[in-house]
Amino acid sequence: MVVVMVDMNKATIKVGDAIDGIKSLPEASVRTCVTSPPYWGLRDYGNDGQLGLESTPQEFVENLCRIFDEVWRVLADDGTVWVNLGDSYNGAAPNRSGANGFNDGRTNRDKRFSVGGVQGLKPKDLVGIPWRFAFAMQDRGWYLRQDIIWAKPNPMPESVTDRCTKSHEYIFLFSKQPKYFFDYEAIKEPLAQSSIGRLQQDIDNQVGSERAHAGAKHNGNMKAFGDIETGRNKRSVWNVGVASFKDAHFAVYPPALIEPCVKAGSAEGDTVLDPFSGSGTTGEVALKLGRNYVGCELNPDYAKLSERRITEALGMFADVEVKDAGL
Repeated sequence: MVVVMVDMNKATIKVGDAIDGIKSLPEASVRTCVTSPPYWGLRDYGNDGQLGLESTPQEFVENLCRIFDEVWRVLADDGTVWVNLGDSYNGAAPNRSGANGFNDGRTNRDKRFSVGGVQGLKPKDLVGIPWRFAFAMQDRGWYLRQDIIWAKPNPMPESVTDRCTKSHEYIFLFSKQPKYFFDYEAIKEPLAQSSIGRLQQDIDNQVGSERAHAGAKHNGNMKAFGDIETGRNKRSVWNVGVASFKDAHFAVYPPALIEPCVKAGSAEGDTVLDPFSGSGTTGEVALKLGRNYVGCELNPDYAKLSERRITEALGMFADVEVKDAGL
């Protein structure tokens, strides 16, 4: 096991199975969980027991939910979980050779697969993994609070001619309770100029427009709403470009995508968990924002990659020590 520690705010990366790593954490010790699990049937990360190579969508979803069963225990009662998860299409037959894997522009073609032959699905069917997972989490007691759309202005090109190029993924927001910690002020967006213009009018003396269903609302006609200084409530479509990463990790979400998750889901000094630490993006963002971080990573090489990334990102403020936790 490798442990990475950072001065003032602490980063710990537990190398091994995610469930084992989470089980070692105290109950209710995490304020929010921000993660992107391996996508089903897409890549081989070279580790026995890895998530994502299950033979069926159902098996994948069940294994993924078992990990979040453990997250439930370590998450604070007012905590949240943010999960970025992509989808895939069913092929005519499964491909495990990598010869006809997804062409996503990266160099790991021999490690990429395409799913196929899924019982109950036709060739070319969209598998629907994100929503299968979201509904399974609901069945396990989680509140499914929102589906956030990650809109990619620079998606990977596709050669398809019978559908649109895929340029979005989902981020699902879950909670344990109907009321939970959510700092909406921390992620407010600037107002559009048209909204600023309306708010600069004499709103108190406006008649406003009538509501389509007046019986359902009893606070009068609709008028301009918002705050010029603090901005507007963040919308559910996030336009964030895909970011490249120089080191050898094949699936990296951009820091700008998860900064709102960390800001809204935790306060300074809280602990952020990522059960699939990968290249350490969540850890880098968490420490930059004054949070602590716990990550679980099956691949020891990726854990060291994360340690190096955190050190480079925080510069002189990163007092990082790597050691064998067994000593």
